[in-house]
Amino acid sequence: MISKNTICLWFDGDALDAAEFYAATFPDSAVGPVFRAPSDYPAGKAGDVLTVRFTVMGIPCLGLNGGPGFRHTEAFSFQVATDDQQETDRLWNAIVSNGGQESACGWCKDRFGLSWQITPRVLSEAIADPDPAVARRAFEAMMGMRKIDIATIEAARRG
Repeated sequence: MISKNTICLWFDGDALDAAEFYAATFPDSAVGPVFRAPSDYPAGKAGDVLTVRFTVMGIPCLGLNGGPGFRHTEAFSFQVATDDQQETDRLWNAIVSNGGQESACGWCKDRFGLSWQITPRVLSEAIADPDPAVARRAFEAMMGMRKIDIATIEAARRG
């Protein structure tokens, strides 16, 4: 059954590769039906993968091989709430070590150009702390990081 609301992500010929990578990397993710173009189109030939339905952590997505006309930007990202350093490291490393790039404050980009925020729950809780001094210390600690280090965030939270 097709979801009423689906995120459509534009790719340049590698939508199926992206869907397979996400399904192998993230829990509650899977590759669904693949639709092949019935005839030639501006970005491909008849028989090429045109779209692929997939889920990323339970979120329904459609990968569209639309060609090189549009690129992903940081204006869209998946934010993943992690429970511990092991999960944070596993997801971050899977993205970055497979052709991705590190960025700041828990952000990274996969080899397909999509941005990800690998955000430990402890960080979200710390920067939302009702004590402004605690929130500031945690926020300032985060600002100097690429991948989030939970022990450093917890130390900043304690003061």
